[in-house]
Amino acid sequence: MNSIQFDYSVPRYALSKVVGRFSPSIYWHPKLSCLRFRKVSTPSLPDENWVKVKVKYGGVCGSDINLICLNDSPTTSPFASFPFTIGHEVVGTIDEAGSMVENLNQGDRVVIDPVLSCISRGIEKICPACERGDYSLCNHMTDGKISPGLLIGACRDTGGSWSSHLVAHQSQIIRLPDEVDDSNGVLVEPFSCALHAVLRNPPKEGDTVFVIGAGVIGICVVAAIRALEIPCRIVVLVKHSFQADLAKSYGADEVIFLKGKQYIDDAAKVLNAKVLKPIYGESVIQGGADIVFECVGRKKSINDSLRFTRSGGKVVLLGLAGIIDGIDWTTVWLNELEVKGSFAYSTGVYQGKKMRTLEIAIELMRQGKVDLSQMITHRFPLEQYREAITMMMKKGNGSTIKVVLEP
Repeated sequence: MNSIQFDYSVPRYALSKVVGRFSPSIYWHPKLSCLRFRKVSTPSLPDENWVKVKVKYGGVCGSDINLICLNDSPTTSPFASFPFTIGHEVVGTIDEAGSMVENLNQGDRVVIDPVLSCISRGIEKICPACERGDYSLCNHMTDGKISPGLLIGACRDTGGSWSSHLVAHQSQIIRLPDEVDDSNGVLVEPFSCALHAVLRNPPKEGDTVFVIGAGVIGICVVAAIRALEIPCRIVVLVKHSFQADLAKSYGADEVIFLKGKQYIDDAAKVLNAKVLKPIYGESVIQGGADIVFECVGRKKSINDSLRFTRSGGKVVLLGLAGIIDGIDWTTVWLNELEVKGSFAYSTGVYQGKKMRTLEIAIELMRQGKVDLSQMITHRFPLEQYREAITMMMKKGNGSTIKVVLEP
């Protein structure tokens, strides 16, 4: 089968890291980069508790672009096994099921919870995090029957959604009801990232929520809050007019455009805060939002998230992980802020029942509380992966929100 893999090599990594500063296309060069389009064997079932899934759509995630552009922190490298097929956002059908698989049949339309935790790894003594249902915090992501990998799409044994087939443990498979189409299905995973952050850090009634970033995750944070019917005020910081329209369509009360220095005064006004001038440097904000969801992962956005949070408020970091210099942590100390990270998804409580986050996402879709299909703006055949990456890199030029590959 055709597969798009990340194959780490010191010479290719070093070359891409240097040249990529001046010519980003080197990151997906067919011969000089760590990215490889190649024919590989279809992954086999690790044991009889696994299933093989035929991919219908494989989503292109911001974290995939971060990987390809070599922006990931080396901290994550022990939790991957090379070469691996990229892609953790997937909707497809079951192609093969092991003899021990129950309640799943060939042809079932499914999505996958890609986290490779204790159960999927065959660990007999489940770690404390998995016992709590915090699968994304599993202590054994380098252990067990399969190679290291935080997720499907970072493990050489499982494959990924940037190919025609992948394998997953039966515990990771979630069937899609008829009410949820494939376009929503491929967005269950990114929606669940936002949903997890909201479920673990729910705004209170009457809170002002500030969402920084209006890409897929930022818009999904807005959609999650509204789908959960939390009565709060949502303000979103956007770069482009099409993002503003989308944010409003999913329930944002107000949007602020990131333009020059003007956005600082605009945001302060909307958030009922004061702009104070230090002796030099960036403006200081007094007051701000009750909760800020940071969905970009850059120096500017993180600094903004810290300074636009009121005293005693909370900052939730969903943006991409990385080594970022120049973060001013003064307001964390000065305003006694709570700063919380949010990685992937695990379990949450919905209508009094503890469920996997992806199951809650699907239920919200089934009930008609959220429809994310309009977020898919571009589809590419797998062979046109370089065009897909280029489109993701130039989002502002083409009203790009979500790009998916069709193997």
